[in-house]
Amino acid sequence: MTPAELSRTVLRSVRGAVEDRELSVPVPARIVVRPPKRPGSGDYASNVALQLAKPAGRPAREVAEILRKRLAGSPGIDRVEIAGPGFLNFTLGDGALVDLVRQILTQGASYGVSHGVSNGASHGAHPYAMSPSGAVERGARDVVVAEALARIDAAVGDGVRPPARQRPDEPDELAALVARLGRDEARWVLLRPAAHDPVRIPERPVQREGNPRFLVQYAYARVRALVRNADDLGFASRPGEVLGDDSAAAAPASRSDQLAVLRDRIRELHGLLATYPSVLEVAARLRAPDRVVRHLEATAEAFFRWHDVCPPLPVGEQKPLAVHRARLALAEAAGTVLANGLRLLGISAPEHL
Repeated sequence: MTPAELSRTVLRSVRGAVEDRELSVPVPARIVVRPPKRPGSGDYASNVALQLAKPAGRPAREVAEILRKRLAGSPGIDRVEIAGPGFLNFTLGDGALVDLVRQILTQGASYGVSHGVSNGASHGAHPYAMSPSGAVERGARDVVVAEALARIDAAVGDGVRPPARQRPDEPDELAALVARLGRDEARWVLLRPAAHDPVRIPERPVQREGNPRFLVQYAYARVRALVRNADDLGFASRPGEVLGDDSAAAAPASRSDQLAVLRDRIRELHGLLATYPSVLEVAARLRAPDRVVRHLEATAEAFFRWHDVCPPLPVGEQKPLAVHRARLALAEAAGTVLANGLRLLGISAPEHL
């Protein structure tokens, strides 16, 4: 179950509660579900009960309980819990990750693309184009941001907005920065800050993991290396269960704790891959390509955290097993998201680093 599917499931529960007169509220147009901020709180969370509490004239936890009962046992949902003042926390079924990986690998470069369906974004000027005085900023940043937003708009099906005007001398300023830092680094440093933050240009690009741009590209290159190495070993990816006998292969007393950590890391990566399409929609609506940049950074970091404890390739004399094929599929799915995001930003996804 993807976040979009879960959102529609929760929306149906609200509509059903209204139709059955359990709640007297306007049915919202959409329900937002996101990965929870704290580990151990399920796969996704929603504050829909808090939003409906005031118009319903009832405590948020009471509203949440009405929805929880309706959602319990829904296909794809393993558990629904109420947390804090009335948040709904969802734990998906065991097949959720497998289904997501299969979807990403099937769609490939199209994953995250809305195929021409408008996302209803506002068509005002993007915030990068205006200085505090209201005058159009003059510089390379506007050019790169406008290019990235045009690609993101096309991806989410919002191609109505006209491109920002460019001054004749802007490409020269960008060319100078590219000559100094290289094309990828120049675009990354211009796109990474939020609209209200200044651009910090390094003296020179740093090719190590402390550089977020390098980390994202390195994660993609690592995925491609895994695929090549697996091919040399005679096996290919296949979506499936990524926890195997080698997971948490430590003392039995600590095995349960280690498995809990592993599941949290898998859940973290799953959430980032699943929410990539919604990140594109938010980036288009808010005119904020930095949202895509930061999502790619988080995805690369989560990939390495998972990769380091769930190796996709056999170790030593071990033969390739089903779990290795499943892990390779998850790695390929992560690489697909990284490559798709880099392409929208106008930054390369190198096979080798």
